[in-house]
Amino acid sequence: MDLFGHPVDLAGLPRPAEREAARIGIERWLEAAREDGDAGLADRAAATIANPRLRKLLEGVFGNSPYLTFCAERDPGSLLRVLGEGPDKVVGEVSGELDGLRRRAIEEAELSAALRRAKRRIALAVAFADIAGLWGLKRVTEALSDFAAQAASCAAAHALRVQAARGAFTLRHPDDPERDSGYILIGMGKLGARELNYSSDIDLIVLFDPEKVATDDPDALQGHFVRVTKTLVRLLDDRTEEGYVFRTDLRLRPDPGSTPIAISVLAAELYYESVGQNWERLAMIKARPVAGDLEAGQAFVAGLKPFVWRRSLDFATIQDVHAVKRQINAHKGGASIAVAGHNIKLGRGGIREIEFFAQTQQLIFGGREPRLRQTGTEKALMALAAEGRTSHEAAGEMISAYHYLRRLEHRLQMINDEQTQTLPETDEGLDRLAAFMGYDDRRALAQDLVGHLRKVEQRYAELFEDSPALSGMDDIPGNLVFTGSDPDPDTYRTLETMGYRHPAVVDATVRGWHHARYRATSTRKACEILTEFMPRLLKALAATPDADAAFLKFDEFLSRLPAGVQLFSMIRVNPHLLDLLAEIMGAAPKLAEHLAHRPQVLESVLAPGFFEPPPPVETLLEEMDRVLSQAISFEDLLDLARRWVADRKFQIGVQSLKGLIAPRAAALALSTVAEAALARLYPHVEGDFAKIHGRFPGRGMAILAMGKLGGREMTPASDLDLIFVYDTGGAEASDGLRPIAPSQYFARLSQRFINAITAQTAEGALYEVDMRLRPSGKAGPIAVSLEAFAKYQREEAWTWEHMALTRARAISAPPELGDAVKAIIREVLTRPREADRLLRDVADMRRRMDAEHHTDFIWEVKHLRGGLVDIEFLTQYLQLRHGQVQPEALSQNTHLALERLRDAGCLAPALAGTLLEALDLWQALQGLLRLTIPGYFVQGREKDVPEALRGMLARLGDCPDFGALENRIRQTSAKVHDIFKEMIENPAASLPPPKEDHSP
Repeated sequence: MDLFGHPVDLAGLPRPAEREAARIGIERWLEAAREDGDAGLADRAAATIANPRLRKLLEGVFGNSPYLTFCAERDPGSLLRVLGEGPDKVVGEVSGELDGLRRRAIEEAELSAALRRAKRRIALAVAFADIAGLWGLKRVTEALSDFAAQAASCAAAHALRVQAARGAFTLRHPDDPERDSGYILIGMGKLGARELNYSSDIDLIVLFDPEKVATDDPDALQGHFVRVTKTLVRLLDDRTEEGYVFRTDLRLRPDPGSTPIAISVLAAELYYESVGQNWERLAMIKARPVAGDLEAGQAFVAGLKPFVWRRSLDFATIQDVHAVKRQINAHKGGASIAVAGHNIKLGRGGIREIEFFAQTQQLIFGGREPRLRQTGTEKALMALAAEGRTSHEAAGEMISAYHYLRRLEHRLQMINDEQTQTLPETDEGLDRLAAFMGYDDRRALAQDLVGHLRKVEQRYAELFEDSPALSGMDDIPGNLVFTGSDPDPDTYRTLETMGYRHPAVVDATVRGWHHARYRATSTRKACEILTEFMPRLLKALAATPDADAAFLKFDEFLSRLPAGVQLFSMIRVNPHLLDLLAEIMGAAPKLAEHLAHRPQVLESVLAPGFFEPPPPVETLLEEMDRVLSQAISFEDLLDLARRWVADRKFQIGVQSLKGLIAPRAAALALSTVAEAALARLYPHVEGDFAKIHGRFPGRGMAILAMGKLGGREMTPASDLDLIFVYDTGGAEASDGLRPIAPSQYFARLSQRFINAITAQTAEGALYEVDMRLRPSGKAGPIAVSLEAFAKYQREEAWTWEHMALTRARAISAPPELGDAVKAIIREVLTRPREADRLLRDVADMRRRMDAEHHTDFIWEVKHLRGGLVDIEFLTQYLQLRHGQVQPEALSQNTHLALERLRDAGCLAPALAGTLLEALDLWQALQGLLRLTIPGYFVQGREKDVPEALRGMLARLGDCPDFGALENRIRQTSAKVHDIFKEMIENPAASLPPPKEDHSP
């Protein structure tokens, strides 16, 4: 059959998948022709339908494509022009009309409607030329691409006129606004290569050259050209009653997440020269000016040639190309390819693999072989074969598959004008597609399709097959691709399979790293190394309790790094550091924060001894002396102390996280670090203070540790409970240049020491300090004399203050003063006590505390009834009750005190065993929870606790699983609470009411 003067194969025409739709479509088209108003139009339409060959073509279109049916009904005359005069004639006329529109100043609404009508005419012409087999792939894609360029040119001309009319700049050629305007539209991807698919988006990079713009206010150009671009996008992209022209994508510009939609040529050039990545070089292979100031656009593209086409590539760059390729998971051999639901662009054997096959080799060899610098995929494959970079057989198979897949892609998109490359998932849907492709059934379609996909997959898998394996990709269940402007659906699925709940966030964040958002990734070298170990990094983070939280913590870590190459290189040489990093990011926010602030601490992990048990206090004191001796100023001294403490806490935290140190040993180590820091920091503070105010002839000042520091039971989050006691030797004033009275002297000295501990320097605070346990609490002086301390404890202190005193010990004091304080504490703790009053006071105080902090949430192991507070109250109560007769039972450490009370006969062995077991459990859980993710342990979110964290806690609690641990917590707390009630609450409740007594 001849159609438009061309031979047409009737056997190749599509069958109508829905004959009823074909019948209705023809009727509606005829009706639209009758209602058009052109008397001859209806007659020509009827004559067309009467032609059996043309009717077969129309049935094949109307019975398969609702979109083309809509276009034909909306514009019956255009379809008749296509059928009567041929698609070339119609496309030529549309091109001429667009050129006229570009040169005319018309209203935006009129231009918008005209562009959308032109799009329908092009859609009909190209579709019928393609379906009838009149045009090959090259002519189809070039017609679509050229129309897109012209439409963008019309929109650009209009948008430039609008802004010029508002005084933004002066057009050098008002009748031809784009010429010498400095406004540049670079077509990327398929538009740049003139390979647009039927329902393609158009990828644009929008630039402006300030040197070419006539303006009185160059600083405002950025905003003006952003507004120009918004108008352009609105003209092309907005859906009106006439439809739309093209979906417009501006995300291929440099760092799209943080740059405006129009950027200066200089900014773009600086970006590509400094941090442009290899995938952006791949993208730039297809770049070409499509609209705006074409001369300026050509100059820009020409200027990028050294970036795209390098005469020599260093090893790291080739590795990066290999890494990007291998992150697209390719399997050589006979792996099955499912037809239903297959993505013929992104899936195995698809269009992207063909394009990547060509572009990667172009990128590597094109710098030395100019003939490889082809923008089109088919031309690139032919050039690779001609230059001997691939076999002619491989190139031929790739080109054949490319033509077939693009034809199939066009049919998919013609159905509903959707930008889709995914095949139907149902047999019915595949049968419909097979009909549109001219097949008898879906099996014939599948046979041809799978044949092409397998050939592409085979050739693609051979690409770089001898290159070294990419770290961590061996057991990754799919793609991990973070290049280009569009997210890779298979990468989303891979991330979900790995355990990430929000793959889109991960994808966008990784892309941000590669766009140099952070200093750590601002160099090409850093990005290349990061790309190499990205799979292993994501796999390691996915293995943490909360993959998404760990990933975001790692992102925060990256954002704070001053540079990345050194750290990334260290990780590449020592890949096990990635597992440790992931473990820290996923389970220990405080450690992660320290690591972000001091990434160099990772080097200490590689040093011998990092994983050995923490040293004793004597060793730490010597180490602290060496560290502080390096200070060149008091401020430097404070920073050095903070770094040392933080690094030591980091070491203890890592050991705890990895289970290398028992919870009680970790608490002791944390307490020893704090003790050493305070003991060695105080002399420097005191010495600096004495330069002005001198000293007293007495024994100086003692620092008493209370609470968890006093009991050597600190957690990573513990603050310091301190009391300051001084002895002046009877002097009434200090002996310095500015003498002051004792109370004022030691109050100021104490406050200065507290400031040295708590002040926020560049290294943060050393510790938080709590002074509420000092004599008289908040109302009392910050430092007290030895005599006042003794008098208060003997005569004024309440029972709860004596309970707190059971944990008091001097961590820094002149020997004689330290001994004196120790003697006073021992005297107070071993004095006779009225048993009923002690019992009543302890019960009353616990009742008040429970009223304030009551919880039934089992993970609040401190205030939960039967938790830490109950055990501490019991221990302190028993020490005060039996201290006079059994002073050997006294100890600041709760665990040791319970053992001593048991050994002294003050506590039954069975009860002691229960309390000791519970104490170990509570302290272990509390210590780990201070390192791990506290956000999960909020009432109502227990079910959200990730499996990895559940397992970690279960192992710590010596339980087979998380549920067993929860049961153990409930049972243990119930047992402890029963003991507390038996020993304190019930006996106290049975006591007679106390006599009126206001003394402590």
